[in-house]
Amino acid sequence: MKPAPFAYHRARDVDGALRLLADLGDDAKVVAGGQSLVAMMNYRLARPRHLVDIAGLRELDRMERDSTGALRIGALTTHHTVERDPQGVLGRDFAVLSRAMEWVGHLPIRTRGTVGGSLAHADATAEWCLLTLVLRAQFVVRGPRVERTIPASDFFHGYYTSALAPDELLVEVVFPRPAPHAALTEFAERRGDFALVATAVDLDVVDGTVRGGRVGLGGVAAAVVRVPEAEEVLAAGGSFADCAAAAAAAVDPPEDTAYRKSLVRTLVQRACEEAITA
Repeated sequence: MKPAPFAYHRARDVDGALRLLADLGDDAKVVAGGQSLVAMMNYRLARPRHLVDIAGLRELDRMERDSTGALRIGALTTHHTVERDPQGVLGRDFAVLSRAMEWVGHLPIRTRGTVGGSLAHADATAEWCLLTLVLRAQFVVRGPRVERTIPASDFFHGYYTSALAPDELLVEVVFPRPAPHAALTEFAERRGDFALVATAVDLDVVDGTVRGGRVGLGGVAAAVVRVPEAEEVLAAGGSFADCAAAAAAAVDPPEDTAYRKSLVRTLVQRACEEAITA
């Protein structure tokens, strides 16, 4: 299929992109790698009247550690760049990000798709959405008048909706805390397909003992979610099996409920076991 008619605009810099978004209003969409939006346009699931292309904004293609040790990833960094980590930026603290990229589609998708594009798309099964939620990332967002920082816990609002305003641009993702004992795993019917259920965990480990952690799920609600009931089990010193059982009991997937609950139970325990040995 072909997309509905649209006008194409190429941004030369971030300020130019913001001016275009302000001028074009709600009928405009930002495109970078195009791996999600263009597919939806081809099926007429999305019909923007204007596309603002930011793929040439090289200042948003970067991955670095700042003076505090926080990891900062520009919005136009590709999945494959994170997967390869050519500059050795991630280290052990954030190795989970590199490992998780193997779940993102196929190599051509990872080569073109961007971190910021995946997050702005806000798919409830997307690996980046789940990782940022569990690792307590922060989103740096620029608008026509102000720059603001949004915690991942406040960013995802529902099906393909986020805290981004129509005239705002996600420019950077910040991971402020190391996550040496984190893992992501998922289940899809075919390799590279969208996950039916995905889970990520970030364990707090002291002298080899789990003292707590964060547990997140995708594919069980309109947006990625944390599971406090499962996290309470970890904080109380419960087993990974008990944590997984608590997660399965706490969720109420909108479809295939029993099947997805069984996947939650299996995947949460598997992610915990991977994280503790990371």
